[in-house]
Amino acid sequence: MNISLTVGLMIPFVGTTLGSAMVFFMKNEINKKVEKLLLGFASGVMVAASVWSLLIPSIDMATEQGHIAWIPAATGFIVGILFLLLVDAILPQLSIDSNTPATFQTKAKKTTMMVLAVTLHNIPEGMAVGVAFAGVLLGNSQMTMAGAIALALGIAIQNFPEGAIISLPLHSEGTTKFTSFVYGMLSGLVEPIGAVLTLLLANFIVPLLPYLLSFAAGAMIYVVVADLIPESHTGEHTNIGTIGITIGFVTMMVLDVALSA
Repeated sequence: MNISLTVGLMIPFVGTTLGSAMVFFMKNEINKKVEKLLLGFASGVMVAASVWSLLIPSIDMATEQGHIAWIPAATGFIVGILFLLLVDAILPQLSIDSNTPATFQTKAKKTTMMVLAVTLHNIPEGMAVGVAFAGVLLGNSQMTMAGAIALALGIAIQNFPEGAIISLPLHSEGTTKFTSFVYGMLSGLVEPIGAVLTLLLANFIVPLLPYLLSFAAGAMIYVVVADLIPESHTGEHTNIGTIGITIGFVTMMVLDVALSA
């Protein structure tokens, strides 16, 4: 049981790590068209993940807990948006020197916000895995070890493109491949940490999960609307960004629906 538990908790982190490793297979200079496609793809992935991985589970969990279904989803979503609005206002003052060129400021802020959003998104996913395994350990008749492992595998598959959408843009902006990989990998480290904390504090955290899930959704949607979509639709070939959004959204939607069936 202990080995299965340890493996299960680490599976989502492995998915993020493998996705981040895609940076080692790209050239030093990324083509502008490919960059727009990747930014669009990241946008589509994050929108679909926000809906199917976060908001819908938030509503379902609130219903199971006997709450008005839409309140946790709406509350957490709005707080997530407001949180990144605040971060967006404070971040340039904290991290960018006044002598730094404006273009670098924009890229640095966009990348930092995306890393933050994906990391926030990974926290409640890790907690969801923790809840599943906690149900097994507590003897919940509706939770099995096989079901918990399946959930962890599903999240790992979803995490693969999320790791890539951190490491690839970082490298395209001048960061070394190894450093870009490390940033992408670290964004997924919060998942096993969140899962372990949930196991330890299951009775206290579970009631808050609907709010945490929708909070992460709000954070992700903010980054998509404020940074990724505008960046993918500047200059020429804006239709490539739109194609990327479509591919990313459909890919993540299919993964979420198929793996939850």
